[in-house]
Amino acid sequence: MNFEKLPLNKGGTEKVMEESQRYLMPTYSRIPVVIDRGKGAKVWDKEGKSYLDFISGIGVVAIGHSHPDICKVIKEQSHRLIHCSNLYYIEAQAELAKKLCELSFADKVFFCNSGAEANEAAIKIARKFGSGKGAFEIIAMNSSFHGRTLATVGLTGQEKYRRWFEPFPPGFKFVDFNDIEQLRRSITSKTCAVIMEPIQGEGGINEALPQFIEAARKLCTEREVLLIFDEVQCGLGRTGKWFAYQHYGVEPDIMTLAKPLAAGLPIGACLAKGKVADVLSPGDHASTFGGGPLVSSVALEFLKIMERDNLVENAAKKGNYFKEKLYLLKKKFSFIRDVRGRGLMLGMELEFKGKPVVDTAREKGLLINVVKEKVLRFLPPLIVTEEDIDMAVSILEDSFNTLKGKGTI
Repeated sequence: MNFEKLPLNKGGTEKVMEESQRYLMPTYSRIPVVIDRGKGAKVWDKEGKSYLDFISGIGVVAIGHSHPDICKVIKEQSHRLIHCSNLYYIEAQAELAKKLCELSFADKVFFCNSGAEANEAAIKIARKFGSGKGAFEIIAMNSSFHGRTLATVGLTGQEKYRRWFEPFPPGFKFVDFNDIEQLRRSITSKTCAVIMEPIQGEGGINEALPQFIEAARKLCTEREVLLIFDEVQCGLGRTGKWFAYQHYGVEPDIMTLAKPLAAGLPIGACLAKGKVADVLSPGDHASTFGGGPLVSSVALEFLKIMERDNLVENAAKKGNYFKEKLYLLKKKFSFIRDVRGRGLMLGMELEFKGKPVVDTAREKGLLINVVKEKVLRFLPPLIVTEEDIDMAVSILEDSFNTLKGKGTI
């Protein structure tokens, strides 16, 4: 259907909000907006107001909303075959695994439905890998985020996500991100893996230092410990390379992916190389819906669009442009502590809590969010233009000035 001919579907916002509050478990502090439609880098609410979407479903909608090629594949594949059990071979799944291996370091892939599930698979691979020598401990980073299942939240280095849910499965340890000596001391004969995000997302857009990545790789190799990179948020072009590890010239043994891979449909992937790729045997792990024909077909189209439209390169180029614009704002406003990140995964740290800025920007037509209370996070779609960035920065500056005028900041 032609986007311009879609009915506005206006009204009913209060009804949606009331029914959501009544019938949905309160696992989200929801923003009082009902998103009704999206196209490219913009979305519209049920009242017809438009917004520039610079959070893009928390990094999911990397090629923009309602991409026509994605919509076409969904339509065509849904008429052909939506689901087929992994008891059988699935053509699109095999093609997708091959493509991901060709783009990365990996030899084999396991498909699931989310980043948390991909990390669960990585945990099980690491535990089985280390079982022969009694190694079961996994070292993670403070300020990390790896998911919300019991195991992955146990592996997450942020207390706000962990409280209420103890006891966690045993064997998870934490070290400070970028602290080489602490990592060195923490690896023992019981360690089977080290896991990290090359760029922490929920942790505040924190980049791994090259020397830390290099030291981690060397330590893991010397001590026969697996190195796992969680690229659920920073992978698949977001940082200006296909995968964030490629900025460092260091390959992990396992890498997890999810968010943008199927352009909005749920998918996760756990990639591994060498003997690690063959650790799991039939019956060790599985996923009923993982890598089904519909989602795999869409993911293949996503990768095709990324290559055809040079969106990895666009992320690098537009990311540099955006970062420069944010640095200019930093010069104007003394309360901006830092601007950091790579490509189109950027953060701006403030001296105060960022929620009022997020709320004011939304009122002015820009969707962003805040992590670690004081870090504004920007994850625009990789199709973003300089004009989009200019508009976003203008709204952000206007929001700062509005809040200053009110004495809020």
